[in-house]
Amino acid sequence: MWYKTAIFYELYPRAFMDSNADGVGDFKGLLSKIDHLVDLGVDCVWITPFYPSPLRDDGYDISDYFSVHPDLGTLEDLKAVIDRLHEYGIKVVADLVMNHTSDQHPWFIESRSSRDNPKRDWYVWSDSDQKYRGTRVIFIDTHDSNWTYDETTGQYYWHRFYDHQPDLNFDNPEVRAVMFEIMDFWLQLGLDGFRADAVPYLFEREGTNSENLKETHDFLKAIRAHIDKNWPGKILLAEANQWPKDTRAYFGDDDEFHMGFHFPVMPRLYMALKQKSRRSIVEIMEMTPEIPPGAQWCVFLRNHDELTLEMVTLEEREYMWEQYAPERRMRLNLGIRRRLAPLMDNDRSRIELLNAELFTLPGSPIIYYGDEIGMGDNIWLFDRNGVRTPMQWDDSPNAGFSAAAKTYEPVIDDEVFGYKKVNVQAQKADPDSLLNTLKHMIRVRKQYKAFGLGTFAFCLPDNDAVLAYMRAYENERLFCVFNLSDSEETAVFEMSEFVGKTPVNVLTGASLPVIQQANYSLTLAPYAYYWLRI
Repeated sequence: MWYKTAIFYELYPRAFMDSNADGVGDFKGLLSKIDHLVDLGVDCVWITPFYPSPLRDDGYDISDYFSVHPDLGTLEDLKAVIDRLHEYGIKVVADLVMNHTSDQHPWFIESRSSRDNPKRDWYVWSDSDQKYRGTRVIFIDTHDSNWTYDETTGQYYWHRFYDHQPDLNFDNPEVRAVMFEIMDFWLQLGLDGFRADAVPYLFEREGTNSENLKETHDFLKAIRAHIDKNWPGKILLAEANQWPKDTRAYFGDDDEFHMGFHFPVMPRLYMALKQKSRRSIVEIMEMTPEIPPGAQWCVFLRNHDELTLEMVTLEEREYMWEQYAPERRMRLNLGIRRRLAPLMDNDRSRIELLNAELFTLPGSPIIYYGDEIGMGDNIWLFDRNGVRTPMQWDDSPNAGFSAAAKTYEPVIDDEVFGYKKVNVQAQKADPDSLLNTLKHMIRVRKQYKAFGLGTFAFCLPDNDAVLAYMRAYENERLFCVFNLSDSEETAVFEMSEFVGKTPVNVLTGASLPVIQQANYSLTLAPYAYYWLRI
């Protein structure tokens, strides 16, 4: 179960490195930068969609499941990347977009050509746009319905996302069968698993919200059984943006997904900083059910999408928008289109604090490319492209990403986050840089199995501004303490179990005073954090 202790790195191949000066990152470019991933210390790379696509949704609109987009290279180029990462012991997972295709996929072109085409039933069609009315619209900034009228055949087709992304019909056994073919193709090539996109929405049923249906779970169990039988050691990671109790169902009894994103905890990490209170984090973690022994959460601070606020209350969403997206342009759908460092006003202490939480919460952490150096964003780019700009390698033109005159999206070049100030080369040379600080955190985390495998228990002092919890595994006891406030805070902890013991900060090697009595007092500087081995 390698994934339970792994550190993941989400990599957007178009943004990483351009090898042929066309302004677009590619797999040969990625191959030349694998040393960065090795040096950082990650265990698994998640590659976002690389399939042929019209790129109207950055590759999540697939037009061919069995090939590589020509901008990125060839199947052989991808295989070379996988093989090289494997040489360093780094696993590779890729996006599996099951719910929908591009409207340019040959399947849909056939399906919409006539009502009696053999592929007609591969998608969801209706004479009326009034079916499944209990189903919410996800991209509320773009659509007010999940149905779009198709003039060719005089019917409506169903889509949970953009209207150029028609949903596949999973009631059709041929559709289900082709998904197994797709998985086998890529696992045979060497992938170590899939991050399965938008899995709650595979089936639709009248009188429901068409999410988390039994039919969906039954199909996912069949996928897991296929993986376990034919590809042992490969994993499935669920993108199910749901409340914890609903996401829990996607683990099944260790017979669905191996991993699932813990979406609701993410916005509350940000909320807690603004509120200077741990309450929202404690509430959501206490709402999080136990998961099967073979399962693991994935935790993250940011990714390629907007910072989603679907799994918060209406009041919390308004609060988050007010605090972190005061300009309307910063908002998108039910979220915020900004990167980690700008969200933290480029405050190094808060960026570090959030990462210190990320690496110690239950689950396997995911780093989004560029966040390891504190990259900025561009809220003026289309959709979510502002958090998908070229990786900043050095201070040469185009941040060392490309020799092209023009890149697929402009490199960040402002006074605060511009590539002349924020880049890998400069941070590698600076022992106190964010990059080297995160590398150190990763190295330390790997020394303790408690972070990936251990139990989790809050330690709640009277002072709400201090978040603390114990991670325990076998003989390891890691006491993690965080000051969520911009002022010095003192907290008193009940530590009778550890009287006579000396806490040691595993990040610095420094010892704290011996625990001499049950009530143990700690004073923390603003945004300070400790990982203490007792």
